[in-house]
Amino acid sequence: MPDLPADLARPGPKAQPSLTALRAIDKRTCYVAGMTDSPGNTPATRVGATPAGRRQLRRALTAAAIDLFLTNGYEATTVDEIAAAAGVGRRTFFRYFRAKEDVIFANHDEIVAQMETVFEEADPARDPVEVACDAVRLVLDYYVADREISLKRFTLTRTVPSLRDKEVATVDRYQRVLARYLQQRFAHLGDPLADARAAVAAAAIAAANNHVLRKWLHSGGKDDITATGSQAFALVTDAFRDQGKPAPDPETVVTVMTTAAPLHEVVRQVSAALRRHPDGH
Repeated sequence: MPDLPADLARPGPKAQPSLTALRAIDKRTCYVAGMTDSPGNTPATRVGATPAGRRQLRRALTAAAIDLFLTNGYEATTVDEIAAAAGVGRRTFFRYFRAKEDVIFANHDEIVAQMETVFEEADPARDPVEVACDAVRLVLDYYVADREISLKRFTLTRTVPSLRDKEVATVDRYQRVLARYLQQRFAHLGDPLADARAAVAAAAIAAANNHVLRKWLHSGGKDDITATGSQAFALVTDAFRDQGKPAPDPETVVTVMTTAAPLHEVVRQVSAALRRHPDGH
């Protein structure tokens, strides 16, 4: 058992830490000393009072939840158990998450905010699809930055339907954020098909991101995610390059392929169809 923090090791009446703090220390999951809702042990500076502290606490809750889900099962694990394992109380848990299924995607809102910042700060002269690909790379960075938790989360989402549904909803939100930005940019460029083109481009970017991420996860985090990502996003940007410019005579484009077609073949055929001249040549 590791040494107790100094404030818990002093002799006298105040030397008794709360049961929650002892349990968290014993399990080595108490990421911040004194992280407890017990009034007698409330630190002078509350955990989560700063952005870094809130990020640290979210990670502590996520790590505790994932370990409990894997050990005891998702359905059998309670919010109280997750909070106790992270060294906090129930009320603190609900200040950060609405329900236990939310805890495995702890930084989802933060990533969306960062993506929107990328859009706001992007050079208006840049290809909007390139900007969107840069923004979605933040998702890959998030997974790579915490490899151990990412791999455990992958195991859970493959075996727990409710968590898999949560993952799908998370990806859908990323895609909608991308589509909103692209629609605005394409419309600004005078593209008469701005809505449709934005939806298709956002779906392609999301598909490329999912392909890269799952390849990395299946490899146990050993795949070169930077190289794989560059290759996948290049396929998307090449397919949609200059497609935001208004066409003289917009046409309906139809391409047929099997559901087993690999990503690069889908992108190649869509690219060829979009670049075809209206007269068919």
